[in-house]
Amino acid sequence: MGEGMKAMLAKPIQLADQVAKQAGWQCFRPECMELRTRAEKLAALLRQAARAELYERPAARIMADTERALNKAEATAARCFQSHSRLRRFFTLNPVSALPRTLALLDTALQDVAWLLSISTPHADDDDGLHGLPNIAQNEPILSQIWDHIARLHNGSLAARADAAGILASLARDNAHYAKLIIEEDGVAPLVKLLKDGTDDGQEAAATALGLLGRDEESVEKLLNAGVCSVFAAALKEPPMRVRAVVAEAIASLAHHNQRCQDLLAQTNAVRHLVSHLTAGTIQEHSRYSVTGNSSRNATPPASMTSLHSVVLAKTFSVHDGTSGFPANEPPSSSEASDGQQQAGKNQMQSVVQSVIAAKTTTNGVTGLPGRAMLTSNGLSGRGLREAEDPDTKANMKAMAAKALWKLARGHVGVCKSITESRALLCFAKLLEQGAGGAGTDLQFYSAMAIMEITRVAEHNLALRQSAFKPSSLAAKAVMEQLLRIVSKGDDDDDLIRPCITALGCLARTFTASETRVVGPLVELLDDRELPVTKETVVALTKFACTENHLHVNHCKAIVDGGGAPHLVQLVYLGDLQIEALILLCYIAMHVPESEELARAGVLAVLLWASKQAHMVQDLRVETLLADAKGRLELFQSRSSISVIH
Repeated sequence: MGEGMKAMLAKPIQLADQVAKQAGWQCFRPECMELRTRAEKLAALLRQAARAELYERPAARIMADTERALNKAEATAARCFQSHSRLRRFFTLNPVSALPRTLALLDTALQDVAWLLSISTPHADDDDGLHGLPNIAQNEPILSQIWDHIARLHNGSLAARADAAGILASLARDNAHYAKLIIEEDGVAPLVKLLKDGTDDGQEAAATALGLLGRDEESVEKLLNAGVCSVFAAALKEPPMRVRAVVAEAIASLAHHNQRCQDLLAQTNAVRHLVSHLTAGTIQEHSRYSVTGNSSRNATPPASMTSLHSVVLAKTFSVHDGTSGFPANEPPSSSEASDGQQQAGKNQMQSVVQSVIAAKTTTNGVTGLPGRAMLTSNGLSGRGLREAEDPDTKANMKAMAAKALWKLARGHVGVCKSITESRALLCFAKLLEQGAGGAGTDLQFYSAMAIMEITRVAEHNLALRQSAFKPSSLAAKAVMEQLLRIVSKGDDDDDLIRPCITALGCLARTFTASETRVVGPLVELLDDRELPVTKETVVALTKFACTENHLHVNHCKAIVDGGGAPHLVQLVYLGDLQIEALILLCYIAMHVPESEELARAGVLAVLLWASKQAHMVQDLRVETLLADAKGRLELFQSRSSISVIH
């Protein structure tokens, strides 16, 4: 017991002794004898409490109430037992009505202290039942349950602690107020300890509870101060896979609400372990990989080829050696590639993975890139345990790892750099290709969201964009192929399409002039789609058409050639995306004002109409852009061709 708790108990013990000494020795009233009896019992319980390891949160409130009750009892006894003659003391007028009230307060204190001892004292049988409702929790009965289960986390057996953690997790899941109460009543520290030292069931329950407690930034901050990040990072490596999956989900929850969680986890090995779980079973182990082929140039790279650039060059030579069916310096057209790329996509994905993995290892199995940590499980025992897990558990582990990486990567350059320097981009591409139904759908969605967050950071970070999404990067090509496949497919899964559209828009400045397959599928999504998908599409196309994009003319022509102008005109007139559609239309009018498609779509009329709409002109994004676009378009198109808008 700490010194603070001893000091908290000292005053009530002294008061109880004083009341017992004053009451009953020379007074013949039965009430005074009852006062003495209760004071003696209370003093005995308080001394017993001083020898126990008390749960401090309820103990502080109980001791405060007990001290107030003893102060009142001491004042009542003092009025009866002042230094007078025995006869005067016998006839002293003392309000008898105060004695029953004082006795009731002492009875309440006795019950509360007894309850405190019952929850603070470990029992051999670890009684799973509740210890009753203390008087101090009458106004909020749930507080008694929270105290009881937190106390069991402190002094119960491992099985009792696991049950208590599970009940606290249920309470936190049901009600946000209960989650705050658990944090306020110091429930985080024993949960963290259970996650470190508990049984498998206890660790799983503790991780679940900790994830559910972090519902807002303030709550997560308290969890971080309790050292939860370092424990999470360690738990991703040691416990069984089902526990690690829950830990990964908890990391995702905490990272969603507090950015400092991203900083702290980025300083640990959490990202490394999450990537390891993501790649396990999706990408073969590094020792099994070699770059195979029909020619000698496709053989396993020599020890000197230890850089990713060397392997990229080797892979480029093999692809352009006539095996792909396209000239080495000429990209395939969309019509030529539509059948061939779909057939070769799956075969090339495995080859891409092999090339990048071979770049990270040498022929003797030692890490080829200095300073790059291995991301696979160390030792046959760990790999064997992982392979022994049931498929549902492994699928859930991958889904939660992808979800955690998504949340950790959001707006964090360091985490995004760690992910892109590993095999995670290739793994995300593979999961986008494989996922179908059930857990696969979650894997696809979480992978797409992770890619979206990484590309959002890369859009505004030149170094990350150049290192992770350079045109020669095979991992970036694999990701782009899968994003483009999903967008081109255009199925009804809007939740999956939206992050893919956003990611393509964020990568708009990374595409070369020879890449002409991206804009067309995006333009097709402008036609009769749900509002969220249409909005993401317009925003993405704006990033292709804006002046900051060095290929803006090419992209604007592609948008017009794909039939985007009529759709944008309709969105400006009638849609809920008037401002966004108008901005994109202005960029197109500025960069390709001579287009006949713009004239047939009546774009100039739209711009003239928009310039008279107050809510459009007042938008700061539109004010200057609209005037410039209208002026450029008037130079190339005649006003006589404008239809009158009523």
